[in-house]
Amino acid sequence: MNSTKITDLSDRKILEKLSSAFTLSDMEIFIFPELFYPLVLANIMSPILWRWRDDPWFSGIEKKGFTFKANRIKQYIIQNYIFNLDLSTWGLTTKGKEIERFRDFFDMELLKQSNALFGYEGDKYYFDIDIRKHFGLDKYNSDVIPYWKTETIEAMTAFSHKENFTTGAGECVSLSALYASAMFVVGRIPLEKIFLIATPLHSQNFVTEKEGLITNNRRIVTKNMWFNGTSLSEKARRALENEKVTIVSHISGYIHTLYKEATIDRKAYDHFSARLREFLTADLTNLVFLNFLRFKSKYKSLFQFECECSGKKRYISLEKLFEYEHTSKFNASAETRASLIREIEGEEFDLSPLQGKIMLNDVEELIDKNQGRSLDELEKAFVRFNGQIPGETISAMFADLAFFISTDPKIPHSNKEFLSLPVPDISTTQSREEIIESLLGSAAESELALLTLYVYRQMDRIDWLPFIKAAIERNPVCFNDLSDKETGDIYVVLSALPNHSIYDDKRLALPDEVWNFRRGDGIEKALLMADVIVNRDKKAEVRINIDNKKVILNYCDQYFEFVSLKHFKKSIKIHEENFEII
Repeated sequence: MNSTKITDLSDRKILEKLSSAFTLSDMEIFIFPELFYPLVLANIMSPILWRWRDDPWFSGIEKKGFTFKANRIKQYIIQNYIFNLDLSTWGLTTKGKEIERFRDFFDMELLKQSNALFGYEGDKYYFDIDIRKHFGLDKYNSDVIPYWKTETIEAMTAFSHKENFTTGAGECVSLSALYASAMFVVGRIPLEKIFLIATPLHSQNFVTEKEGLITNNRRIVTKNMWFNGTSLSEKARRALENEKVTIVSHISGYIHTLYKEATIDRKAYDHFSARLREFLTADLTNLVFLNFLRFKSKYKSLFQFECECSGKKRYISLEKLFEYEHTSKFNASAETRASLIREIEGEEFDLSPLQGKIMLNDVEELIDKNQGRSLDELEKAFVRFNGQIPGETISAMFADLAFFISTDPKIPHSNKEFLSLPVPDISTTQSREEIIESLLGSAAESELALLTLYVYRQMDRIDWLPFIKAAIERNPVCFNDLSDKETGDIYVVLSALPNHSIYDDKRLALPDEVWNFRRGDGIEKALLMADVIVNRDKKAEVRINIDNKKVILNYCDQYFEFVSLKHFKKSIKIHEENFEII
């Protein structure tokens, strides 16, 4: 696809797509999945991320193995970025407004199949607790939904300037994009091995290096961790176990569950599918079975363990054994079980087998002797151990065990029309400058490269109209906070803010970014002021003249001057939802 085909701003769909590149709400990425990977590339272009390489925390990391790199990156993200899904950060919109915005080029009934706030009911957990209450929306009418904008690394890092924050922050899509870009820049993992996975309620990455790795918010999940039965793995498993994957995004393109065309490389997607299924499947071993009992705690009461203490056989329930794990550095796995048992008080043991409980020792021997046999065969052999336990309970346990050791991810079917689009050539051996040059040079023929420039906010290389549209139409927080102030008072408030943009060089922040982080360049402050004026008075006419350092906003024969360090020459007119940029 030649990028000239996506720069016709008279086409409303194209204008909405390019404008969405700045706000990147969950819904916008769902409608325009081609915007997902440009966020990763925009982070890769960012000087903030490349400064991580100079942090002592990552000293010598390029010589380390994959697991070390992943853990080091994880710990850095945990220390410097918290998960944030606060409704007040990016404000609210309404279902009606969003439907009206996209109805001409997307089937809104299909939206309800894949968007939690429009009726999707994939993960029963969220609906058992009432999803609107879970997200804090219960105090609003049912038409109100959050914007949930995906943050660039600049916005994520700037949270440290926001009240009540001491570090950076971001929502799950932001964190997945940050992880992907950090794996490339800091971990030197090729982008070809990094896949972004979006479900209606979550966003994760799958990295196909070694056994595979899933990033989950600020955490990472290895294959062993996926099957270890802990609360962390339980949370990590929830999305892929219960939800449809709506989008898989990759450097080669994307595949969307509802779109007939896919731009991801077919071989790359087949490789991803096979590797993910392999990651989500484990052979049944004694350790995996024990982890399953820890994971599905309702079954642990069925088992007891026989041990020998001072030459005498003693018995303890598995529930009690698991209890002692909480205060010990040892666990109930075979390798450390003896050490754990030595820490348990003598009165916790019985001298006779516990009635109605299966002997774990016998089950472990059965599993050892039956490696490679199917679960059905194992279940039949298991019958002789069940004692007084109803057969339906054993059947239910084996059904849950089958689900535990093998998750079939609901990823998009590959019966799509796969398109081949130009992709910029980016490698881990390139410098930041070389990568930027590659993206700039590819923008004429690659939509991915061009969209990256929009997400990156490279304002000297892109059209300003989509940015102005995003700034005025989708930045409600500053308007809500300042709408009751007189125009002159707004100017006083903005003038008092530090004259520093969170974006370097020729890049611009949106009004709500300026307001949230209480800082901004003169151009950004003028746009924030215009946002408040025109949203308060739909018939207002606002003109902004940018002449290098001097920025003048004209409204009702009033002139408000700001100072810019961005060095642009532009004239902007905003009137009755129309925007003109010269």
